[in-house]
Amino acid sequence: MTKGFDIEKVLMQMTLEEKAQMCSGRDFWKTQDVERLGVPSVMMCDGPNGLRKQLGEGDHLGINESIDTVCYPTASAMAASFDKELLRSLGEELGQECQAENVGMLLGPGINIKRSPLCGRNFEYFSEDPYLAGELASAYIEGLQSKGIAACVKHFAANNQETRRLSGSSQVDERTLHEIYLPAFEKAVKQGKTRALMCAYNAVNGIFCAENKKLMTDILRNQWGYDGFVVTDWGAVKDRVKGLKAGVDLEMPGSTSGKTAGIIAAVKSGELEMDILDTAVRNVLKFVNETLEKREEKAEFNREAAHQKSEVFAKECAVLLKNNGILPLKKEQKVAFIGGFAEKVRYQGSGSSHIHVEHPISAMECADGLSVVYAKGYDENSAEVDEALIEEAVAAAKETEAVVVFAGLPDAFEAEGCDRETLELPENQNVLIRELAKVQKNLTVVLHGGSAVTFPWKDDVNAILCMHLGGDRAGKAAVDLLYGESVPSGKLAETWPLKIEDNPSYLNFPGEEGIVEYREGIYIGYRYYDKKAMEVLFPFGHGLSYTTFSYENLKISKSCMSDQESMTVSCKVKNTGERAGKEVVQLYVGMKKSTVRRAVRELKAFEKIALRPGEEKEVTFTLDAGALAYYETKIHDWFVESGEAEISVGSSSRDIRLTAVVEIHSEMELPMTVTRMTTMGELEKLKKGREFVRSFMQKMGMGQENNEKSEANRRTDDAMGEGSEKARMHMMLAMPLSGLITYGAMPEEAVDDLIRSLNEE
Repeated sequence: MTKGFDIEKVLMQMTLEEKAQMCSGRDFWKTQDVERLGVPSVMMCDGPNGLRKQLGEGDHLGINESIDTVCYPTASAMAASFDKELLRSLGEELGQECQAENVGMLLGPGINIKRSPLCGRNFEYFSEDPYLAGELASAYIEGLQSKGIAACVKHFAANNQETRRLSGSSQVDERTLHEIYLPAFEKAVKQGKTRALMCAYNAVNGIFCAENKKLMTDILRNQWGYDGFVVTDWGAVKDRVKGLKAGVDLEMPGSTSGKTAGIIAAVKSGELEMDILDTAVRNVLKFVNETLEKREEKAEFNREAAHQKSEVFAKECAVLLKNNGILPLKKEQKVAFIGGFAEKVRYQGSGSSHIHVEHPISAMECADGLSVVYAKGYDENSAEVDEALIEEAVAAAKETEAVVVFAGLPDAFEAEGCDRETLELPENQNVLIRELAKVQKNLTVVLHGGSAVTFPWKDDVNAILCMHLGGDRAGKAAVDLLYGESVPSGKLAETWPLKIEDNPSYLNFPGEEGIVEYREGIYIGYRYYDKKAMEVLFPFGHGLSYTTFSYENLKISKSCMSDQESMTVSCKVKNTGERAGKEVVQLYVGMKKSTVRRAVRELKAFEKIALRPGEEKEVTFTLDAGALAYYETKIHDWFVESGEAEISVGSSSRDIRLTAVVEIHSEMELPMTVTRMTTMGELEKLKKGREFVRSFMQKMGMGQENNEKSEANRRTDDAMGEGSEKARMHMMLAMPLSGLITYGAMPEEAVDDLIRSLNEE
């Protein structure tokens, strides 16, 4: 460990010019140093699925060369593991390498929500679900920072597309922002304790993130208690002085002298208070000092062992989407490996996260000892159909017992800086698979790609194994999974729709003239598809195994719970197959009835367990009432409503195995000013209002058994039919209090007295 410095002492001795310089980078990758005061510069590097350390000229698009290192599975792949310990282990590996390379901060993880499967950078992000993204990100951060390296979560906030990312504005309502696009960042701050956070290029509701005080100070620091420092995305600054006032501490890369001079001039003119500048400098100095104190001078990194870890990660992330019994393959079978990706594996995305790997392992390199032949089938850098390549592939398929097509999205389809145009695979791959299906019934497709695709040939193949972008050992992992050396256990962290037109953001992605409106609100991903009961290609949380699992004995510690309590939920899961395997147990919650728009169910807990054949384990989760809350704009905070909550446990969002209902009694009340136009239904949101409504309905003989009803109500039932009771209830709840006067149910004075009583504190 290296001894640090006294931050406040250094701050007192710094000149105004030195302070202004400290708020910008020294160069493309390093913070500014102050040699005379013993403040060194600290290097930061791109990630997050490997270390992209550039020794020469720097860039943020993966153009210039970086050191040879290990490329782990991307975030979209790691999320499919649903395994927090795996993410923690990845963070530890990256942290150890950063120490060995004298890098103080890794720019990651990326935790933006997958609003549309067309976002070109989705391979860098975890999920469409904020809870899953937050849990996995926190584990990654904890692992990385346990090695003394600062994590830098990005890109804060609502950065969900690449189109006009430098200048566009995400127009998102308050509830949607807090329920969907902020929770993962909040968890990274509160649970993961991230030491750094990167502001996004885009604007949110018209204010650029690099100048957005509401995001960077009001929410991040004041509401969430964040005490780290905020760095800009590279080149995100528009107005540096506004950024400092908003709470953005460090501009990267190195600022022009004009911007530094602008800070100095703003302080001298009184436009920028010295206290604000000091706060930013203090935050940067704190980062530098902590990095200095946590520096391991003799740290070593075993690159070969890390490559082996990458292979393990890839196996845990792979998702078996379909299997009609063809997998696993037998080693004695004669098999054709077809497709350019079998020979040259696609294992990562393009842009700032691009990792230089000297020798990624392809599937064909791992075919020694197997009875495997190879045919290219298609050009992986083109979408053009090559008849000669297809004919060669079909000929090979006819001579073998089974075929495995290695397909997927080319590099050009997924990259930082541009969005995808379609969910389709290149046409040459689709044509190839259809032609192979005509001559070979034992057909498996292995997919490489960072996001959802569509399958016009889904019913023509026996098995589909999704490797995502599985890192530099993805080829080896795929072969082991195909032949049963390992058992698939991944689950989809995003819904795969049947077609792009089904996606809830379709009509508002990527926006017009730089403005993108999030009109779908909270209904993204499975929240939307489940609400509409819409058919999908594969649901959120879906993933098969080479074994089977049963769920039983759901137990909940409480049948009734207040909003101040918590409960435990447990069930038993058993491996009912003949092979060892892992299952991801997923817990969802939803309110059976609500006064606001709510999703049918939301993920609130998960656990990955390993089971031998016949083995059974009890899985236990703890839930507090906060898991049932929604963000209420009337109070600008989370709110738990009374009612019946449905607790569901299953293998995916569409494969629910066990359910139970818990009654929630909330002591929270929303502010409401009662007037004569307030409806009886609205009064039920108030405790005193509920008491009045129930008493009034009882007096009117409504909601009672037939033998308790008034003679008038029984005559109404006879005249209007069996549905009259329900109709009366609806009419009563929709009636404003003025209706009690109009229809003679209460005198005017009594209604006004009731209103005064309900409005009293």
